[in-house]
Amino acid sequence: MPKRILQGVVVSNAGEKTAVVRVERRMKHPVMGKVMRRSKRYHAHDEANACAVGDQVRIVECPPISKLKRWRIVEENA
Repeated sequence: MPKRILQGVVVSNAGEKTAVVRVERRMKHPVMGKVMRRSKRYHAHDEANACAVGDQVRIVECPPISKLKRWRIVEENA
């Protein structure tokens, strides 16, 4: 099965080798029909601590690294 790749913005890099990435998606309201933005935060592994807050990054699924980290940063400024 292929691994999912998501694109988002780094909102926190306070953890050691960890970045929190906010991924936004658009969805249509089931009744009103208005297009809404929904976001979710993912904890991603950043081996080099290279990401800064506000960077655009791509993350990919990986085996569990810690309690919350199941994603890994593969590309910065995507």
